[in-house]
Amino acid sequence: MNLRERWNLHVARAMEQDRLVALHRTRRRRRLLVVAGAASVLLLWADAAVSWAIAPSDTAVRVNLVLLVVMLAIYIPVVTALNSATRGLASLPESRLDERQVAERLRAHTYANRVMRLILAGLAVFVVVATWSEADKSQIPAAAVFLGVFALWWTHFLLPLLVAGWRLPDPPPDDDQDDEQDDEQSDDQAGAA
Repeated sequence: MNLRERWNLHVARAMEQDRLVALHRTRRRRRLLVVAGAASVLLLWADAAVSWAIAPSDTAVRVNLVLLVVMLAIYIPVVTALNSATRGLASLPESRLDERQVAERLRAHTYANRVMRLILAGLAVFVVVATWSEADKSQIPAAAVFLGVFALWWTHFLLPLLVAGWRLPDPPPDDDQDDEQDDEQSDDQAGAA
């Protein structure tokens, strides 16, 4: 077994464990996690915008570091919880997923691809409009270009997981809980009669 196979096995076993269940138990909570994940991505885009506006300067470096730390503080628990909720749908290799998961993964990637195209089109329009008035004299700081490309890559990387987390339905109720509720209702009806 090579290193990649061992890593995939380790990740598959980790996805079978319930982690941060309280954060992703209901659809509403998962959608709040997706919104928080989107906010972490938006912080990277804000970081690129700050660099465009005030780089190169010491203030830009400080703001970049603060935004990066805040982004990571949001990103790590959100991605951990969403990976646990989706059982590794976006991160496991296809050979480790069942047919339902493969189909849902394909839907998530398809929708994420559409959203990514809109982001790319919006970004292209923004760059053209922002540099149009300066024509040949326009200058974009290298830090802004790097952070913009990094934000674009990060968005592309995270978007399928966010889509899968958003689309994930609530799990069916446990049969044991239904049986207990039926027993309680039967006892209440018998006591009333």
